[in-house]
Amino acid sequence: MRAALAPGVRLLRALPRDSRYRGLTLVLTFLCYTSYHLSRKPISIVKSQLHPNCSALGVNPHNGSNSTTWCSWAPFDQDNYKELFGALDNAFLVAYAIGMFISGIFGERLPLRYYLSGGMVLSGLFTALFGLGYFWDIHVLWYFIIMQVCNGLVQTTGWPSVVACVGNWFGKGKRGLIMGIWNSHTSVGNILGSLIAGIWVSSKWGLSFIVPGIIITVVGVACFFFLVEHPEDVGCSPPLHHVMSDEKDPEGVTSDDGPLGASGHSSAEHSESPKEPSEEPEAISFLGALRIPGVVEFSLCLLFAKLVSYTFLYWLPLYIVNVAHFGAKEAGDLSTLFDVGGILGGIFAGLISDYSGGRATTCCTMLVVAAPMLFLYNRIGQTGIGTSIAMLIVCGALVNGPYALITTAVSADLGTHESLKGNAKALSTVTAIIDGTGSVGAALGPLLAGLISPTGWNNVFYMLIAADVLACLLLARVVVKEVRGWCGYMARKRGSSVQLTESVLDGK
Repeated sequence: MRAALAPGVRLLRALPRDSRYRGLTLVLTFLCYTSYHLSRKPISIVKSQLHPNCSALGVNPHNGSNSTTWCSWAPFDQDNYKELFGALDNAFLVAYAIGMFISGIFGERLPLRYYLSGGMVLSGLFTALFGLGYFWDIHVLWYFIIMQVCNGLVQTTGWPSVVACVGNWFGKGKRGLIMGIWNSHTSVGNILGSLIAGIWVSSKWGLSFIVPGIIITVVGVACFFFLVEHPEDVGCSPPLHHVMSDEKDPEGVTSDDGPLGASGHSSAEHSESPKEPSEEPEAISFLGALRIPGVVEFSLCLLFAKLVSYTFLYWLPLYIVNVAHFGAKEAGDLSTLFDVGGILGGIFAGLISDYSGGRATTCCTMLVVAAPMLFLYNRIGQTGIGTSIAMLIVCGALVNGPYALITTAVSADLGTHESLKGNAKALSTVTAIIDGTGSVGAALGPLLAGLISPTGWNNVFYMLIAADVLACLLLARVVVKEVRGWCGYMARKRGSSVQLTESVLDGK
């Protein structure tokens, strides 16, 4: 007797063709960028093992020395180990920020599938090489610095590529919500990276890098075999990126796209073979991308928004230890609630911006509310465990919500802006410009926090609040434009209602 068709297969067959490919693209790009963040996380976990408290382990079994650094890994066994750890972080962040501006230009001119999968394999190589320093008994600082710089550069292949792929498949109407949920890959990757690195950190810390390096390489190979860059490549219907009409309003950007598909079937003209290379539009230049309305404003806004987010990422556990007097493990566990809030904030920001059509207004509103919440968290956030949990989730949502929206839906919107006249070969460049500018803030934030924190944590939070306010002000022009659009739309709507009423009355 033959068994019935598996339920999962029946479900796949029930889904329209477009929905299946959209779902595949969403899942595959989610796994790709999860593995990117998974491979970045081990360095923050392994730091404690590179310079542990050796006095707790007793005397040196080799020579009987009672040195407090006998078990540390040279060159991180000196008193300047914090500066050396900072050099490792900045080597990655600065290389990432510089490389991001170049990465998008290459991403527009190379097949995204090759570019993304190649970058993942190289990232896995450099991550594993860092860990092999343990087994090769390497104690030269420059070896680890070079690995961090190389990894930072090749990691820039990830974000422009995955955003471009998702932007190619999903129209503007539901893009904010879909990308808000999809953007949780950052937090998922951080959590998985921490758990995987923690397995070997106390025994053979080299494996804490080698295993994530293998994982991102395997996912990169899967990307090479299964990623579809454009719907037209497989005969699917392209999404609606913007409204093709003379009158445009914030609410006029919706499309028929559902969460996983548009019409659910392909028209005859889309079932033809892919376009010839001669028919493809030319990739946009760097300066051309800067001239797209909104790119400069959102890029500068992200610089300050990401400055706040990455300062929390690198300094929140230490702040909790110093102010709330929790242990290191408890502080680390509590700090993950900021990421939980970030996931919720990204979904909420995407949902609201889809409904309202105002990406800038959504970001600006959340940033305005975030400023007083940061002040309150510093003042009363450590008065009790319940208050701390609630404030961390709220602050994480308000800080990371705009950051997530700008790096995902806004980047995709601007990369398919109507001023490009259908030329979609700007997604990678626009995404790289926006995230590259934000990465400058990501490097500056932790650096400024390190310089300011000796003067008191209050001053660090004043710096974060100031950055938050600047991020909001930089979007003021775009917000005014969106509000004027709403006012014009409502005026036209009221005018249409009055005309309809008069027509009905005249008919009577």
